[in-house]
Amino acid sequence: MASQSELTRTRVRSAWLFLLPMLVVLAIVAGWPLLRTIWFGFTDAKLSSPGNYKIVGFSNYLANVDGRWIGLLANKVWWLSVWNTVWFSLVSVALETVLGTIVALVLNANFKGRAIVRAAVLIPWAIPTIVSAKMWLWMLNDQFGILNHILLSLHIISSPVAWTANSQTAMWAVIMVDVWKTTPFMALLILAALQMMPSDCYEAAKVDGIHPVKVFFKVTLPLIRPALMVAVVFRALDALRIFDLIYVLTSGSRDTISMSGFARLQLVDFAKTGLGSAAATLLFLVIGIITVLAMTVGKVRVSEDATR
Repeated sequence: MASQSELTRTRVRSAWLFLLPMLVVLAIVAGWPLLRTIWFGFTDAKLSSPGNYKIVGFSNYLANVDGRWIGLLANKVWWLSVWNTVWFSLVSVALETVLGTIVALVLNANFKGRAIVRAAVLIPWAIPTIVSAKMWLWMLNDQFGILNHILLSLHIISSPVAWTANSQTAMWAVIMVDVWKTTPFMALLILAALQMMPSDCYEAAKVDGIHPVKVFFKVTLPLIRPALMVAVVFRALDALRIFDLIYVLTSGSRDTISMSGFARLQLVDFAKTGLGSAAATLLFLVIGIITVLAMTVGKVRVSEDATR
């Protein structure tokens, strides 16, 4: 037992020695910029005078000056960006999860040309976000966009619609493009889980004459739930920091501004490094909290399934 315990400790030390270079690089590349961002969030730094700033405490977050509340938490545009980001994340991730599951189930079936279909489905995900956003911006154009042309030909709309310029349709246009691009990512992760499922479960259900829909909810869904939770968490993290797609499609419009867009607006357009850093810090905290909650809930559900 003593020799085995010593061997275990040696392996642990060896593992940490192998990980040490990566941890050092990660601390330099990710940790230092994060700490600097948090630090600047407590200052009044500006891009116009990067070396001339002073500590202002929590004034960038919330403070009462001469009876008036200032800071991010008192800024209506900030709360609008929070709402836009949360709404976009909830709707897009929900749609992508449902559609990704359907696509994965189709790709998991045996049919002629399945390999070609699998490769074709991944094309939207493989296209860079900026390229796909610009492509959809042209297609959604109210003057020469093909989407308006098709809808007008089918008499679904009576006049061209400025999908990305209209406050009522801009966010839905962004969600549609994001769902088109990212559903293959969800489908790929779910398909990997489906490929690892034991076939005897389906054979037994087929012999018993159980309806395929009931088999999905009673057999397939519980077995792929861990992989599904990982896919949802990964996609939610990506959706919460959305910037490029919204910026290209709507040019940073206030109707669709995200938390990342708000931070960029303060940092670049208004040259307020302190306020922009505070917004980036809050975004980091929101993503961190949601990640911990999602992983905790997912772990609890998976544990409950394992004990049944």
